[in-house]
Amino acid sequence: MAPTGRRQFLGRAAATLGSATLAPFAVAGCSDDDGTAGTSGTSSSATTGPGSTTGTVGTSPAATSPATSRPAVGIDPADPSTWRAQFSLDDEAHFAAFTLAAHPRAVAEAVERHRRGLDEDTDGYLLEQGFELDQSVVGEAASYLDADPGELALTDSTTMGLGVVYGGMRFAAGDEIVTTEHDFFATHEALRLRAVQTGARIERVRLYRDPATATVDAMVSRLIDAVTPRTRLMAVTWTHSGTGVKLPIADIGAALADVNRDREKAERVLLCVDAIHAFGLETATPAELGCDVLISGTHKWLFGPRGTGLVWINRAALARVDPVIPPFEGESFAAWQNERAPEPATSATRLTPGGYHSFEHRWALAEAFELHRQIGKERVREHTHSQATELKEGLAELDGVRLVTPMSPDVSSGIVCIDTPGRDLLEVFLELKRRGYRSSPSPYRTQYLRFGPSIVTSSDEVTGLVDALAAIV
Repeated sequence: MAPTGRRQFLGRAAATLGSATLAPFAVAGCSDDDGTAGTSGTSSSATTGPGSTTGTVGTSPAATSPATSRPAVGIDPADPSTWRAQFSLDDEAHFAAFTLAAHPRAVAEAVERHRRGLDEDTDGYLLEQGFELDQSVVGEAASYLDADPGELALTDSTTMGLGVVYGGMRFAAGDEIVTTEHDFFATHEALRLRAVQTGARIERVRLYRDPATATVDAMVSRLIDAVTPRTRLMAVTWTHSGTGVKLPIADIGAALADVNRDREKAERVLLCVDAIHAFGLETATPAELGCDVLISGTHKWLFGPRGTGLVWINRAALARVDPVIPPFEGESFAAWQNERAPEPATSATRLTPGGYHSFEHRWALAEAFELHRQIGKERVREHTHSQATELKEGLAELDGVRLVTPMSPDVSSGIVCIDTPGRDLLEVFLELKRRGYRSSPSPYRTQYLRFGPSIVTSSDEVTGLVDALAAIV
């Protein structure tokens, strides 16, 4: 889809749905995700069918939908219907939950509990419990990542995390940054701004021409081939939000370890990973990935509170990143009081932006990690991958649908993207909504329709989605 057609697509969608959620995607100039020119299909009418239904959902004190009248259901790790029952989502099939997650019941209750505490005694609640609650969240995140709590900073989003890390990374004029053509605006813009400030040079690599045929070996070799003696940073995204391609981060990390073996510390290539569409879904830890920095929001696949995120950073990378936003951190504050520069950072807390935040949301992040612990990280991964595979296999059989995302789980995760060459994507998007299936347009110049199976979807809904698409296209 050409840029003009893309803007029309999103503008018409926003006007039709009366929703602001598509507005950010209407910004012109986003990079292509697959490096190919999209085409718009021919519009035709479609018949509205019945919406789908889902299982029993849980209650939330903050929710106002009719679903709140349904009884609460406990979590059975072996029964995915009880996972879905933790949410107050309506009876549509939510294959776009990865854009901004609904709060599960435990998270919603924690948000309300902390909100009530802050409303009743703001200063007392903050002073008496704030530090311990922050530490609890950091501890839960560290346990989930099998990491040291001192390697974690808290943010409000992936974009904030990218800005904090890339905006504070030290470069000399002529240093090189390797990234890809397929990364999202937040990565490209954070790197561009830093390059302007420092004189660093950015190299964007095309990892694949056709996303469906992306391979591990080709992606690794193209990235490593772009590394030169002046390369200091490789900035990549674990799962591309516009095509569903998953990068083989562990293979990239191993290859970079070979590159770095004979380099001085200051000249080593840092591997930084935007993990937003893998965090809460894939189970590999930073140590297993071999990366230096992992950045993610927690309000997507983890189903954490809206407006929460984190940065994991090892000590070697931390030594090369300066704070961008003044931190409310002990050493920095003490240095200010004593009119001196702070000592070098020994903890990633230095990168946590200071100021007052939406604390009731941040502190409820502990409950999101607990939900995944109760279900089991591997169960979440298997549930999501099995549905994604089932969906891709069904879509591959449909005339009028082109599967964009690779079939292999080695190079794909939870996002499944399609094109509909014979039908206008907006019409397909809206018709699916009428039939009770939520999807999401990709926010790139080349437009695809995205689906994300998750802990709130079922195999029956996957079958229903394929049948609905068969009837539409």
